[in-house]
Amino acid sequence: MSAAGRKIRVVVVDDSALVRSLLTAIVNEAPDMEVAATAADPIIAREKIRETSPDVVTLDVEMPRMDGLEFLRRLMRLRPTPVLMISSFTDAGSETTLAALEIGAVDFIHKPANDIARHMQEYAEEIREKIRTAAAARLRQPSRFLQPGPARRMGMAAPLRKDVLVFVGASTGGTEAIKDFLMGMPADGPPILIVQHMPEHFTFTFAMRLDRLCPIRVKEAEDGEAVKPGVAYIAPGHSHMRVAPAAGGGFRIALDQGEKVNRHRPAVDPLFESAARLLGKKAIGVILTGMGKDGAEGLLQMRHAGAATFGQDEASCVVYGMPREAFKIGAVMHVHPLSRLAEKVVERLQGHAEGAIT
Repeated sequence: MSAAGRKIRVVVVDDSALVRSLLTAIVNEAPDMEVAATAADPIIAREKIRETSPDVVTLDVEMPRMDGLEFLRRLMRLRPTPVLMISSFTDAGSETTLAALEIGAVDFIHKPANDIARHMQEYAEEIREKIRTAAAARLRQPSRFLQPGPARRMGMAAPLRKDVLVFVGASTGGTEAIKDFLMGMPADGPPILIVQHMPEHFTFTFAMRLDRLCPIRVKEAEDGEAVKPGVAYIAPGHSHMRVAPAAGGGFRIALDQGEKVNRHRPAVDPLFESAARLLGKKAIGVILTGMGKDGAEGLLQMRHAGAATFGQDEASCVVYGMPREAFKIGAVMHVHPLSRLAEKVVERLQGHAEGAIT
């Protein structure tokens, strides 16, 4: 149920009658939500949204009469509403989905090119959980290209520790939070290893997009590659990522397709746990916006091992789930708004912060 104690009201916008029917059935099967209306194109959707005032809109991208992204821009400007994008598994689909998240969509539901009915039924509960999360999400302002902030200027003014690794975990709302964090990190900074809950085929596009925007180099991680300063590594959507010792010294990326952890692969906990085990106090952990509790236990292990740990504050999170769970168990040493996290991490790397890494 919504915060008001009523069912979550959903408007389904898709030009495919099959998808509209499938999503309607999936939503209406849950006791705490209902489809208030469906629309085959954005022009119809505009009227349906005005009439029903939904809590969540599901929105396809490729539709007649108006592009889905253009409709999303107008919706977020005129009547901000939590939106879940319906995304295909293609390269173009993933690029468009990331653009939608930048505009202000909360999350996305992926659909395959074939056998849509079977696929969506298999992920019915996940779809419903995404709707619940979207209904409770805090809408962020549409992202704008950021100018290098205080953290980057400070990074050029004082030397940074290069023997320290930074580890980041995020989920819902994390694509934009990670971008904002990396925009504040200097190009000559330490390695950064990142897990974002995201399916296969999307993480490569995500890394390429960040690489175009951020001062630091960003790439999708590859199994066995050496971890190098000045590079941020995104865990691929098909594998858990850990840090491991390299044969000639230093560290390397270790990927595996083991069982899901906290219902996710990649999951944040395996990465954080490897950091605690191998690096101890020469690690920094950062947990960002996201639903669930993935990363909380791993961050606690990092703190117990001597690492500095940071959490995004509630007010700047799209979903204050993962940071809240980490804070509740004592895993987070420092809480800051997203706009200050990179700056505070850089201060730690420069040795200016109280209790700096030794």
